[in-house]
Amino acid sequence: MDDVTLGFTLIGVMVALIIMGLPIGITLISTGAVGVWLIRENPDLAFRFTAMATYSGIQDYLFATIPLFVLMGLLVSISNVGRDTFEVAQALLHRVRGGLGMATVGANAVFAAVTGVSIASAAVFTKVAVPEMVRHGYTMRFATGTVAGSSILGMLIPPSLLMIVYGVLAEVSIGAMFIAGIIPGLIIAVGFVAMIWAYATFLPHRIMTADAPASVTERVMPASEMAAKAVPIMALVALILGGLYTGFFTPTEAGAVGAAGALVIALVRRQLSPGQFWRVLKETGLVSAAILFLLIAAGLYSRMLAMAGVPQAIGELVEHLGLGPYGFLAAFVVIILLMGMILDSTSILLIMVPIGAPIAQAMGFDLVHFGIVVIIAVEMGLLTPPFGISVFTVKATLADPRVGIETVFAGALPFVAVMGVSLVLIALVPGLATMLVR
Repeated sequence: MDDVTLGFTLIGVMVALIIMGLPIGITLISTGAVGVWLIRENPDLAFRFTAMATYSGIQDYLFATIPLFVLMGLLVSISNVGRDTFEVAQALLHRVRGGLGMATVGANAVFAAVTGVSIASAAVFTKVAVPEMVRHGYTMRFATGTVAGSSILGMLIPPSLLMIVYGVLAEVSIGAMFIAGIIPGLIIAVGFVAMIWAYATFLPHRIMTADAPASVTERVMPASEMAAKAVPIMALVALILGGLYTGFFTPTEAGAVGAAGALVIALVRRQLSPGQFWRVLKETGLVSAAILFLLIAAGLYSRMLAMAGVPQAIGELVEHLGLGPYGFLAAFVVIILLMGMILDSTSILLIMVPIGAPIAQAMGFDLVHFGIVVIIAVEMGLLTPPFGISVFTVKATLADPRVGIETVFAGALPFVAVMGVSLVLIALVPGLATMLVR
């Protein structure tokens, strides 16, 4: 068996093992090590290669970005910042058609800019926004679908853990990825708002219950209270993105500054007891260790693929078939969408980026632009059955036996459609992802 055939065989074995339930990290590192062993016919070399990948895979200063942004996101989550952001958005938009849905999208977009984790957004706004929307006469399908759909902004609007993972795997500047995500994230958020407005204006029966109240008495929020609720989160967003955009500090330094700012907010709001702080630190360690182990495993896996010549073989096949750059991109996105039905976002990146990034670069794609397209496609997988982790997060957080998982999936489908249109637009117009980077 030649090296290329062996490489493809190991990819098939890896996918089979994942479907059988073996953890993604163990699968990647084991198939990578076995692949090096079989390609070089030297078990000692495979063990040395694995040890080298373990050491060199995460020794760079850049990897401190991961625990720092995880810590910042957890501190923000326990500070009730998400609730306050939604209340401000609700006060501003409650008189607009579909205003509460728009408020959820807007609050999620702001919350995403400091947490970078879609699941955190889904959990927070399920508790905050869904009961309020139902009280105002919105259907449960629309309320839960809006929360699940808008939660994906957490991985697109920077900072984002997925962008960090992609930047490491594709060897692209994480700061450039953060900046590149701003306009695509805003495009998708505006698309969500436009879709909600269209439903509320032309098809209100699709989002409102038959017995929806004509009006609900709202407490007028004073400007001073609005400012008190909005200033902390907006200041943190401006601090992080402003520092990155101006080049005042690196992504790692941005993580440290953001974590410090989130700690100050939590302390000032008196939301952080010693016990809670210890739990946050433990969870930060657990999450960061899991991500770093996955990156080590993916590093070994990508080196094995390069050693076997798999990316080069796929590139030659694409050229032979005459697909062209955008034909390859379309096929790659379709594969990611299919994988999103059975795998989580990080796992998809770990498996597909080592294969796709070298081919995309050889075909003339800017890897920053390619990364934004890939991340949007991966995020769509958070909303598609049967996996749909954001949908399951909403269902689990809601804890209402009367609301089935199919209700949340149905409510999220219009948001998947908006993301699909946005993905095509951003793929065809690379400048939407790269204009701020240049």
